[in-house]
Amino acid sequence: MDGQKRLKNAKVLAVGAGGLGSPALMYLAAAGVGTLGIVEFDEVDESNLQRQIIHSQADIGRSKAESARDSVLGINPYVNVVLHEERLEAENVMEIFSQYDLIVDGTDNFATRYLVNDACVLLNKPYVWGSIYRFDGQASVFWSEHGPCYRCLYPEPPPPGMVPSCAEGGVLGVLCASIGSIQVTEAIKVLTGVGEPLVGRLMIYDALEMQYRQVKVRKDPDCAVCGPNATVTELIDYEAFCGVVSEEAQEAAAGSTITPKQLKEWIDTDEPIEIIDVREINEYEIVSIPGAKLIPKGEFLMGTALQDLPQDKRIVLHCKTGVRSAEVLAVLKSAGFADAVHVGGGVIGWVHQIEPEKPVY
Repeated sequence: MDGQKRLKNAKVLAVGAGGLGSPALMYLAAAGVGTLGIVEFDEVDESNLQRQIIHSQADIGRSKAESARDSVLGINPYVNVVLHEERLEAENVMEIFSQYDLIVDGTDNFATRYLVNDACVLLNKPYVWGSIYRFDGQASVFWSEHGPCYRCLYPEPPPPGMVPSCAEGGVLGVLCASIGSIQVTEAIKVLTGVGEPLVGRLMIYDALEMQYRQVKVRKDPDCAVCGPNATVTELIDYEAFCGVVSEEAQEAAAGSTITPKQLKEWIDTDEPIEIIDVREINEYEIVSIPGAKLIPKGEFLMGTALQDLPQDKRIVLHCKTGVRSAEVLAVLKSAGFADAVHVGGGVIGWVHQIEPEKPVY
């Protein structure tokens, strides 16, 4: 009874009402959490439905926040649902987070993850973190007062374009439920004071092998935000911190970026070019540029793709929007392919400018 009263009096904020936010919100409501906040600015798209189970076909085109609220109230009409239909940014995060006891982070981009972490550290709020990609998931509880924070685990974001989003790289839909349920379990434990939360531990889930394993995460004494000599004492520009493209990619792309229309002209005039798509196979199957050969970015980073490139044709790279192709372009330039170029705007730009009847994602 005491634990149920604590849940009833608790205020929990879910950052995102997508793949992880869906099961998290539904089970938090079912558990009897009194106040649920939802930060979400996006609309429901049909492609969301294989994993974002809080939404339905009838919700396509609706605000995700409103759709999630209706589902929550359908489960538990006694929940006080507070909507924050805005993009979470440095300008509003402190004011929003200060209203809640616990944050459940279900975001899928690194800029927002670092923003959530730093705001929670500065406000001394615990938060439950989860991450999914393809067939793998991770979860932990970050609470700087009692253990490490997200920056202790990942001090720096990965190079821009290195990790595709779920839309680009794909994710097993049910994986969201596996990790989302762990997040809710941890949230309930923190709110009620039972059990041992995942503070200082990283849970790693491999769905293909059906294995869970744990990695200990220690507080980093040199952590930029929660260490004794912290250098991040206020919120920063997280888009700039995570970067758009690396400096090497920017340098490689300068003067070596063409438009989709220019590529179309080269195709029509039979220019000696080799069009290479550096996305993943599932993206390629959705939409592609005619004549493009698929060689995923990872094969270039490992060096295995370089030996198969033609020497008598100009290499034209493209990806979804131009970020990954710029990174690969830097690899090719350093390998001696001086006349290689990439398509600014990627296949999305191609569809919008050349073949508008084709799908986008």
